[in-house]
Amino acid sequence: MPLSRSKIAVVVAVLAIIAGAFALYANRRSLLHEQRQRAEVMTGGNAARGKLAFVEKGCGGCHTLKGVTQAAGLVGPPLDGVAQRAIIAGKLENNADNLARWIRVPQQIDPGNAMPNVPMTEQQSRDIAAFLYAHR
Repeated sequence: MPLSRSKIAVVVAVLAIIAGAFALYANRRSLLHEQRQRAEVMTGGNAARGKLAFVEKGCGGCHTLKGVTQAAGLVGPPLDGVAQRAIIAGKLENNADNLARWIRVPQQIDPGNAMPNVPMTEQQSRDIAAFLYAHR
């Protein structure tokens, strides 16, 4: 039995919606990939390793970060949108070197602040910086 014009129009509309949704999804994935690549080049870190280090070093004990279940702390500021901030820790220009250094040795930068020096390598701090800059 042949389809009526109205049924064909509905099928075409549904297919167009599905195609549009797929295009939006592919575009978002591409943008996230580009953002991650930029963050990694800028920091010299690896965002995937940074996420692991972020969790392993217990950063989420003091900070929140959407999408990271282990990050529910309320001591330090939320870390969402770090890449868009102008200042880190209220005193440093937001750039890759400053962020990695702040992550690694905050007490050296601002003695007595609430963020402890957590033992880590410079590479781990760069990885965490890449993760934070790539995070959306």
